[in-house]
Amino acid sequence: MKRKLIAAIGIAGMMVSIAACGDSDDKSGSGGAGADAKELTVWLTVDAQNNWPELVKAADATVKKAHPGIKINHEYYGWPDKNAKLDAVLATDKAPDVVEMGNTEMLGYMVKGAFAPLETSKFDNSDQWLDGLKASVTYEDKTYGVPYYAGGRVGNWRKDVAASAGVKSTPKTYKELTSDLDKIQKKEGSKFSAWYQPTRDWYAAMSFVYDAGGSIAKQDGGTWKANLSSPESIKGLKEFKNVIDKYMHGDKTKDESDRYIVYGQGKSGMIFGSAWEGATSEDPKNDKTGKLKGNLESFVVPGPSGKNLPVFLGGSDLAVPVKSKAQGVASEWINALTGAKGQKTLIAKGNLPNNKTDLATLKSDPKTEVPATAAESNWFVPMAPGWGQVEKAQILQTMLQSIGTGKKSVEAAAKDADAAIDKVINTK
Repeated sequence: MKRKLIAAIGIAGMMVSIAACGDSDDKSGSGGAGADAKELTVWLTVDAQNNWPELVKAADATVKKAHPGIKINHEYYGWPDKNAKLDAVLATDKAPDVVEMGNTEMLGYMVKGAFAPLETSKFDNSDQWLDGLKASVTYEDKTYGVPYYAGGRVGNWRKDVAASAGVKSTPKTYKELTSDLDKIQKKEGSKFSAWYQPTRDWYAAMSFVYDAGGSIAKQDGGTWKANLSSPESIKGLKEFKNVIDKYMHGDKTKDESDRYIVYGQGKSGMIFGSAWEGATSEDPKNDKTGKLKGNLESFVVPGPSGKNLPVFLGGSDLAVPVKSKAQGVASEWINALTGAKGQKTLIAKGNLPNNKTDLATLKSDPKTEVPATAAESNWFVPMAPGWGQVEKAQILQTMLQSIGTGKKSVEAAAKDADAAIDKVINTK
């Protein structure tokens, strides 16, 4: 579940007054501040409204039992609309008390001081939060949100295409993967993509970088420095280019936004993307071959390092705006929604949990084993003040397109990307 970082926050002039974090016996992540509020306003996306309304009602019931007479208001927004509305109200005194954020949306708001710091000890399983999700709510050693749920990335291929090339099972090592893809590519011909891997898909490319021990950027003291030119990062980028050169025979200027549609057109044998993409491809409205239903198989993609390829974890977080007058109760409500009981409901709805404890239980179920195993090894974007500007400028996508099309060498493209990143990554 990928969320684009909204660069224009619209709250630069906001006067920030962070609520003090005091001790409390309640499940209040913001201490006792606002623990006796009489009204609570919660903003969620339509995902909650459409897919798990019973969980929202259960969280309401928990808070109402602890605070008799409290009124809880809910507003639901589509992802494209939520942030514009939020930016507008954060400049007023009518901010919501709880707001759902895509995990890549959090950083810009944390940098601007829009959210109140939370005490992680007040939230269920906080010591077991998935690393990638924990990173998304952490800025300058403080926690400003609670991971809600996650969505990982997996490999998905057509069993019929693999079988026709003599491949009988999904690969367990990177050597097996490339050997299988070589067989498929040879069998299907040069106009077929054994692995349809959009060149501008930086989420996939950076998985190779992190697998090789590299990174997008590294922090030294209080300063961030781009790291794509490091030997480790170059090694990962070269292997990504190898995949593109050998197996990707589509348009090498495309991103991943319509990958599931391309996959459904039947000219590719494998994709590496969000877990939902395979199922969406086999939907009759997207399956132009009529052969995908029941013919797709997901698997954990092995990395060149010998370990599973680390994946970017998408997902949602819940935060408490600093202007909320009900921060204590807001944190109680968040824990009621995202805590131990809430995670069971979210898992039943097809989501990955926010913590390692619950994730481990999914590995024993054949239906969830693949995404759960893949999510164990994960990475997240640099939590640098200027990261939003890096995304807005599409520096990584530009670099990858130059590499994939052969316009620049890996080394030259990475060097140029580092220079562009260094110009903005430390800018608030």
